Amino acid sequence: MKRLFLSIILLSFLVSCETNDSKISANLVNNPSSADSNNKSTKLPKIEFENYEHNFGKILEGEQLSYSFKFKNTGDAPLLITAVEKTCGCTSPEFPKEPIKPGDEGKITITYDSKGHNGFQNKRLVVKANTNPSETILRIKAQVENINTF
Repeated sequence: MKRLFLSIILLSFLVSCETNDSKISANLVNNPSSADSNNKSTKLPKIEFENYEHNFGKILEGEQLSYSFKFKNTGDAPLLITAVEKTCGCTSPEFPKEPIKPGDEGKITITYDSKGHNGFQNKRLVVKANTNPSETILRIKAQVENINTF
């Protein structure tokens, strides 16, 4: 009797969950800029940097140095940089907040503060934009020397 009762409850549960309203159509997901899309009609910005890495060389501990990564929007839609994420509090990024038109250029300036650092430094910055892919990696490097060993 218990088995019959449990079977009826389980069957009613399974039947109640199987409705057409709960199914999501694949047509709802339409991303023309997906990774495998060959749709060339979608206009997208494209960010191209002159350099993706800068090496400051040997520097003294405590120095603050800046470098500007120059880029160009080689796509065919306005480029919008939404963020430049840093992996260390020792870097300060400055980037354009307004859209960059196709064919126009811009720069992202990174200031590196070597205070409290020693030895080889390799800092990564992640540029987030409305491009495909949406992230671009930039790097700054330096060999930080103590004033006594420089």
